[in-house]
Amino acid sequence: MPSASAENSATASAATAPPTSSGDAGVRVTVVRQVLVTRPEPGGEETAARLRALGLAPVLAPALVLEPRAFATPPAQAILITSRAAARALRPLPLPLLAVGEASAAAARDAGFADVTAAAGTAADLARLVAERLRPEAGPLLLAVGETYALDLAADLRARGFRVHRRIAYAATPALTLPEPCRTALACGTLEKILFHSPRSAACAITLLQAAGHAATLAGMEAFAISQRVADAAAAAIAPLTFRAVHVAGRPSEDALLALLSGGA
Repeated sequence: MPSASAENSATASAATAPPTSSGDAGVRVTVVRQVLVTRPEPGGEETAARLRALGLAPVLAPALVLEPRAFATPPAQAILITSRAAARALRPLPLPLLAVGEASAAAARDAGFADVTAAAGTAADLARLVAERLRPEAGPLLLAVGETYALDLAADLRARGFRVHRRIAYAATPALTLPEPCRTALACGTLEKILFHSPRSAACAITLLQAAGHAATLAGMEAFAISQRVADAAAAAIAPLTFRAVHVAGRPSEDALLALLSGGA
């Protein structure tokens, strides 16, 4: 059946548009496939735009609120980032920057960094890239991350002999309320799928939805996770309930996540 794209996920009409009945002759059937986007802004709206282009109707409910944090830059041979949020929070510096994946690398270039290299998408990939490209004796590393993030990466790098200055580039605070269009869609029972981009945002989104009384609704949804680690975090957060189905992207990128989603739309 053909699908109609929502013009704007921030409107109640997009969140509540019902399928047209096919029981009457001559009535055109329209199905709005709604997807709950839990990614923090500004990434959430970027994902929503891509979903609209696929003919899907995004409903935004950012699980976290991001705020940049200024910090004094210590001496370092290179900068490491594990997210686009970190890239956006940094001012450009004349240092090599190694990013966890292509999306964060692109954000770093957009922010003004010139010497940028991308790893294959995970913290372990970034640690391997650092070990291949850099030497501990050349100086410490500046690891710019969100609050509570990348502790395992810092430990991995230190185990490899690197000195690591871990600095908080942004704070990520759990959202306290669901946006009105999301509450409307939940009340109407029109949400079918939910996207998870990180372990923490998955856990926070599920906690927020459960607190709002929607545990059963969650259990009836299909979850799409950007990695197995994210899927595991979502499964732990919803337990003892489970999702109707859990799908994991073949590689940790939004391109792979949306390809997985569109294949099952």
